[in-house]
Amino acid sequence: MDRLRQRADFLAVANGARASSAAFVVQQRRRDDDGPIRVGFTVTKKNGSATERNRIRRRLRELVKRLDTVSMRPHSDYVLVGRRAALTGDFSGMLEELRSALRRLDRQPLRPPKAVSSEVGTGSRKENASRRNEMTPNANRNDDEKN
Repeated sequence: MDRLRQRADFLAVANGARASSAAFVVQQRRRDDDGPIRVGFTVTKKNGSATERNRIRRRLRELVKRLDTVSMRPHSDYVLVGRRAALTGDFSGMLEELRSALRRLDRQPLRPPKAVSSEVGTGSRKENASRRNEMTPNANRNDDEKN
C-alpha cells in the first residue's frame, strides 16, 4: 500500500465516491492502471492547532495500518479526511466505522467524472478574469455605437 502525496491525486479522489462517519470522511476513486492501493490523509486547519491535526493524522494512519487490505479495492485511491472527533474517539470504534465506510463505498455506483471547461480555469486568476471579460458582452459598447 502506497501513500498519495501529490495535490492532483487528492483532487482526483475528491471527485469520486465518499462515505462519512463521525471521525472522518473516506473518499475513493478507482484507477485504470494496475498500481497498488494508495491512501492519502488530510486534516483541515479548522480542526485545531498543528499538534492536534498531526495527532488526528497519526490516528488515521494507524487505522489504515490495522485494517486488513482485503477491505480495500485493488487499483483504487483512498483519502481519509479527518474530523475533530478523531482526537477523542474510541480507536476500536473508529476501526469498525472505517470498515463500514469501505463496505458502503463498494455498494455505491461509479460517478462520472466532472467535465472541465477548457475555456476558463487553465491559467492564473488574472488570466481567467480577462478571459471571462472577453466572453461577456460589454454594455458600454452598445452605448458608444448609438452615439
